[in-house]
Amino acid sequence: MIVYPAMDLMGGHAVRLRQGRFDDVTTYPAQPAHALRGFADAGAEWAHIVDLDGARAGRPEQHELIISLARTTRLKLQAGGGFRTREDIARMLDAGVERVVIGSLAVKEPEMVTRWLDEFGPERLTLSVDVRMSAGTPMVAVSGWAEDSGMALWDVIALHHKAKHLLLTDIGRDGTLSGPNFQLLDEAVELLPRLRLQASGGVSSLADVNRLRTDGVIIGKALWEGRFTLEEALSLASA
Repeated sequence: MIVYPAMDLMGGHAVRLRQGRFDDVTTYPAQPAHALRGFADAGAEWAHIVDLDGARAGRPEQHELIISLARTTRLKLQAGGGFRTREDIARMLDAGVERVVIGSLAVKEPEMVTRWLDEFGPERLTLSVDVRMSAGTPMVAVSGWAEDSGMALWDVIALHHKAKHLLLTDIGRDGTLSGPNFQLLDEAVELLPRLRLQASGGVSSLADVNRLRTDGVIIGKALWEGRFTLEEALSLASA
């Protein structure tokens, strides 16, 4: 399992939101470049970076910072937030980002995303689907989690036969340190075997990491707040 230490960016700073709420923000003192260096020194091969300002605005806000980080880090970067055009994607990949994360457009513009999968290849794009549980059904939210799409997770994935990587977030767990939604993740592993699934939201302990059956895990707040070390998570994931 790949461990993706996560860094969310607002105004050039590393932050974490609680349940996707922009009015519930924790700002961390580490400079983004220093944080990535720490991830690499711990033995990570990947990092997950999100332009939160871009995700909220629907346009690139901190892509210049991410490009700068990509050009100086030895990590493979998976970057999301604010990608709305082919040019946004191409510029980021050309700068050295390994994978670009596509969120709302996977729901709103599936045909366009299919064209991007054809052009850039399924290894270079990760579909990100954010859900809220409603009577046991994972319903997809878009536009920085501000809008309900009216579609279930399974219906969205059915639109993307060419995708290979899926980042799945239970919004209700994100930033809460309450543990992942194992029931949802286990169901996704069973129903979506063709996809390389990344779990996101709620990881709080090494026991959580050990319990996951996914191909990858995004770990943010638990690392930033010292619940366990990145070295410990990487060791467990590779065992």
